[in-house]
Amino acid sequence: MNSEEILPDVLLERLRGRAAGYDRDNRFFHEDLEELADAGYLKLFVPEADGGLGLGLEAVAALQQRLATAAPATALAVNMHLVWTGVARVMAARGDNSLDFVLKEAGKGEVFAFGISEAGNDSMLFDSGTVAEALPDGGYRFTGRKIFTSLSRGWTRLGTFGKDAAARDGAGELVFGFIRRDEPGHETLSDWDTLGMRASASNTTLLHGALVPPDRIFRKLPVGPNQDLLIFAIFACFETLLAAVYTGVAERAFFLGVENVKRRVSAKNGGRSLAQDPDIRWKVADAALAMDGIQPQIATVARDVDNLVDHGAQWFPKLVGIKSRATENARHVVDLAIRVTGGSSFFRGSEMERLYRDVLAGIFHPSNDESAHNTVANAWLGPLEK
Repeated sequence: MNSEEILPDVLLERLRGRAAGYDRDNRFFHEDLEELADAGYLKLFVPEADGGLGLGLEAVAALQQRLATAAPATALAVNMHLVWTGVARVMAARGDNSLDFVLKEAGKGEVFAFGISEAGNDSMLFDSGTVAEALPDGGYRFTGRKIFTSLSRGWTRLGTFGKDAAARDGAGELVFGFIRRDEPGHETLSDWDTLGMRASASNTTLLHGALVPPDRIFRKLPVGPNQDLLIFAIFACFETLLAAVYTGVAERAFFLGVENVKRRVSAKNGGRSLAQDPDIRWKVADAALAMDGIQPQIATVARDVDNLVDHGAQWFPKLVGIKSRATENARHVVDLAIRVTGGSSFFRGSEMERLYRDVLAGIFHPSNDESAHNTVANAWLGPLEK
């Protein structure tokens, strides 16, 4: 199946038709999520044997870019479910089946969210302020505060992690597991009232001793940077799919900008279309060149993940680089589209105004600009001397 068959135009238009209302009312995209689930969209990575489409990262990234042209906040939140199912697929393709249960449960309709980020934790996946308390049966209780939990109003399974400070002779151990929504120990705050990406409901999640039984603890890693397959898989899916979503936002803004230029006329130039204005034409061309540059890069990185290409130490620079480049590129394209559209884009409620707000969220996702540059510098120059 191609992208148009999985996400037909008629479905995209329904999603686009709801996006402004979700944004205005700061409301979660329940109707979008239901329609996408009915269309099998949440099973893109799930093997056909488990009821899914069995797609790879390249195909899913293209679909997420297409979805984001209609409903950016919906695409961003759905990303979190696709990250976990994508991680399971990437790991299975490399011989690690420890997350196969994620694919099977997604095939049965479970919705996964990403409960990883913590305020002030710039180590991200390599340390945690959340407490993971070991239990005698091998399970854990998690206590902590997770921020930017997209899909907070729709998940049934929350992938999270915390630190067991007493493990490994006091060096500490990072413990990863999945929490069920129908079990106690978690709380979703009503604190998501933001500039953009409002429908994503990326609320704060409080963990009050949330129990994860042994069969849902899927990884234990040492504190600090490491090359574990789980870390690679999370980076590969998270960064690539984020790049795709924000590129979709830019694609939509570019399309609207071109249409607006064709419609606008200049009294100074005798009522001629602004499409004949050399300065406007330069801006449109600049935006087109930016789009042409980023799309093949996303496809290539995703294809290399699918094809098990070994980039060695350059894998992480490639992954953080594509996210940083795509989100900055998207801001540049949307800005140009705003400029050629003119003052109408400044009015509250226009689609261009919403895209302008939505695209700004890209700078806050990990890896941020500083972290990405540090990763790339380390890969080429080695770490800073102590």
